[in-house]
Amino acid sequence: MGIGSGIALFVIGAILAFAVNVDLGGVVNLDLIGYILMAAGVVVFLISLVLVMRRRSTVSTARSAVDPATGERVTTRRTSDNGDPIV
Repeated sequence: MGIGSGIALFVIGAILAFAVNVDLGGVVNLDLIGYILMAAGVVVFLISLVLVMRRRSTVSTARSAVDPATGERVTTRRTSDNGDPIV
C-alpha cells in the first residue's frame, strides 16, 4: 500500500461520510464507516510517506590521499541518494 492507496481510502471514506445520504435501517452506519476509512487512509498515507523519506537518505564518502609523485593532496568524493553501497 502506498501513498495513492492512503489517498484513495481517505477519499472513499469522505464520500461515504459526507456525500452519501442513505438510511439502511440502523443495520450499517455509513458515516462511521466513512470516518474509519478516512482515519485508515491518513495512517496509510503517513506510514508510506515515512518509508519514502527514509529510502531517500543520502550517503557521502570523502577520501583524501597524498600523491607520491607531486606531493599534492587528492580528495575523492562519492555520493549515493538511493542507499546503494559506495564502492
